[in-house]
Amino acid sequence: MARKLPKAERRAQLLETALAIVREEGADALTLGRLAERAGVSKPVAYEHFTTRAGLMIALCHQIDAAQMVALKAAIAAAPQRLDAIAEIMAAAYMDCHVAIGPEWHAVTAALKGDEEMDRAGQAMLDGYAALYAATLGPFTALDPGDLHLRCTGLIGAGEAISRDLIRGRVDRPAAVAAFTALIVAGLGPGIPR
Repeated sequence: MARKLPKAERRAQLLETALAIVREEGADALTLGRLAERAGVSKPVAYEHFTTRAGLMIALCHQIDAAQMVALKAAIAAAPQRLDAIAEIMAAAYMDCHVAIGPEWHAVTAALKGDEEMDRAGQAMLDGYAALYAATLGPFTALDPGDLHLRCTGLIGAGEAISRDLIRGRVDRPAAVAAFTALIVAGLGPGIPR
């Protein structure tokens, strides 16, 4: 058995192990029992941290999402405040994150399609990204806030589709970034010239 760790450290270790299982064996192999076995802890320890398989998957999504959000915010903060520069930074950060996490993100989210708890968590993550995109892109457009939010939601969907093609090798990174950048700029519709 694994040595006793503080709760936060154990949770981090379990999530790291869960990601390794998904990466090596696929999302279908990720169960609380398999996680406990691989991490060298008892099943009750895994259940204490995540309660259900859906809870584990959601925690894993939140961890991946939080890392992506930190990287995106840092990239935006460092970018010149011009629409073309911001759009390219956002597109590059989006593609780079999906390459870094690989197909694991898509596998985990696909494994939970139709799960009510995951649907709520997924919607909350999408809302968070749409809010960040709207706050970042708002100064570059004359769109009203509701329309801007809706367009940002659509842009995120487009970024997701492009990132899938990138991960599958159907497009290279420069082409993926250029396409997503163009969509971001065009998606702001009649904007304020900057």
